[in-house]
Amino acid sequence: MEGQEATFAIIALAAIVVLLLAWLLMQRRRTKALRKDFGDEYDRTVEARGGRRHAEADLADRKERVKKLEIRPLTPSERDRYKDDWQETKALFVDSPVEAVSRADRLLTDIMNTRGFPMSDFEHRHGDLTVDHAKAAKHYLAGHEIARRSNDATTEELRRAINHYEALFSEMTSKLAGQDENVAHGRSGQTGNDDERDMDGSNQAPTKPAAFSTTTSRPD
Repeated sequence: MEGQEATFAIIALAAIVVLLLAWLLMQRRRTKALRKDFGDEYDRTVEARGGRRHAEADLADRKERVKKLEIRPLTPSERDRYKDDWQETKALFVDSPVEAVSRADRLLTDIMNTRGFPMSDFEHRHGDLTVDHAKAAKHYLAGHEIARRSNDATTEELRRAINHYEALFSEMTSKLAGQDENVAHGRSGQTGNDDERDMDGSNQAPTKPAAFSTTTSRPD
């Protein structure tokens, strides 16, 4: 009888060990998949959430949330209208960098809303963007962080903010935008054109087109 009890105990212990190893393997695969899908955003989220467990839950929630969204490409008329708005915003930079950055931030929010991203706070908009546009989301975050302190930012910092926003604008208004949400995450953040700016913001400042009006109201 004691021998049978010992055997049952060994079997139970072995089953627990197997289950534990299986759980650890699943966690390792989940971590690997999330790192592949989100890239640098994985590490940023781990730091922001104070640990891997909370970060991975956040990233997994983002993926599930975005699956339910009806993201669509811009229509040709919408794309043309937003391109005109963007050129006007860049022209404004010459005379009023702070106002131009604020306007760029609002314009990108409007474009994302038009395409189907929810009108929520910045953290959620950025989080949704990281799922299928990881590289563009980095630009969005960098530009927004400068925009939040635009009144205290240097002209060079504001210049970088505009360049970051232009990278996001390029991807959000691309003719392929809307299709890229359905491709493998390995292609996330690629715009398919030459308009994207480097993260170091090394490009030249936007210049004002000739005879182009920059009159606009200062944001509240």
